[in-house]
Amino acid sequence: MAKIGVVDVVVAAFECAGTIERAVLSALTEPQVRRVFVIDDASRDETATRATALAERDPRVVVRRLSINSGPSVARNIGFSLGAAPWVAPLDGDDYFRPGRIARLLQAAEECDFVADDIIQIDDVGADGVASPRTLMGLRSRRRLDFAAFVAGNVNSRARRNELGFLKPLMRRSFLDRHGLHYANELRLGEDYALYAQALALGARFLVLPASGYVAVVRENSLSGLHSRGDLERLRDFDGRLAAAFDLRPAERRALRRHTQSIDARVRWLAVIDGFKSRNLRALFAPFAAPPQIVGFLMRQLFAEGMRRAVRLAR
Repeated sequence: MAKIGVVDVVVAAFECAGTIERAVLSALTEPQVRRVFVIDDASRDETATRATALAERDPRVVVRRLSINSGPSVARNIGFSLGAAPWVAPLDGDDYFRPGRIARLLQAAEECDFVADDIIQIDDVGADGVASPRTLMGLRSRRRLDFAAFVAGNVNSRARRNELGFLKPLMRRSFLDRHGLHYANELRLGEDYALYAQALALGARFLVLPASGYVAVVRENSLSGLHSRGDLERLRDFDGRLAAAFDLRPAERRALRRHTQSIDARVRWLAVIDGFKSRNLRALFAPFAAPPQIVGFLMRQLFAEGMRRAVRLAR
C-alpha cells in the first residue's frame, strides 16, 4: 500500500479558469497527495480566484499568484520550492488525474528517480462533443528510458510525432535536490524535455508505465502549440549547452544532434515565413543554407503551404 501524503503536486496555471477546479480536485482525491501548489502565472481571468476558493475549503491547497507572466518553468520552480514531500509531480491546469493514478505510479517506483505513465489525450471538442481518447505512446508494457532513447523520442519523423517530453512523471525530490535540478527559467517551450534530459544525463532511473490516469486535454490554442521563433531558438541553444556540460557517449551525441537539427529546421521555417511576410528575398532564402535534411524539410513545408493556398483560392 502506497504511503499517505508523500507527493506534492504543482499546477502551473495560466488562464484556465474553466478547468482549474477539475485539475486541483483530481489531485486532492489521491490519498498520497500531501499538498497541491497552484502557481497562477499572472492570469487575466478567474483562475486565481477559483483556485483561492478551493484553498479556503481545503488547507492542502496553496495558491501563489505571480504579478508578471513568467512562463511555466518559473511557475513550476516556485511550486517545487514550496513543498517538502519525498515526491513532486507536475500537473497542467487544463489536465487532470484519473482516480488511483498516483498510487499506481508509487507502487511501481521502487528504486526509480522518475516514474511516469503514457498520457491519455482527449481533444477538447466542447460541451456537446464526444472526445475519443488515445495515448501518446501506445505503450503496452513498462519501458525504461535512457538519455539516447528519450532524446530520440522527441524527434518527429514524417510517420509520427514523437513527444516524450510531454510526460508528467513523479520525481524523487532527493534526486532533484542532490543535483540542483530545476526547470530552465528561460524556456517557455520544451522545459519538460530539458529537465528530463539533464536528469537522464546525470544517471536518473526513469520508468514509464502504460497509461495509468494522466489525462491531457488537447486544444488548438494550447500554449505548447503557440510558440515563437525565439522560443525555438532558446530550446535549440539549450541542446548546445547540454552537449557541452556532459560527457555523452557517441550514440547519445548522435541523438542530441538529431534533436538539435529538428529544432533548427523549425527555426529556419519560421525565418522563411518572416522573410516572405517582409518581402525580403535575402531573409527568405538565407535559411536554405543548411544541411540537406533541413533543406528537405523546408521544401516539404513550402510545398504543403503552397497546396493549402491553392485549395483556399479554389474555394
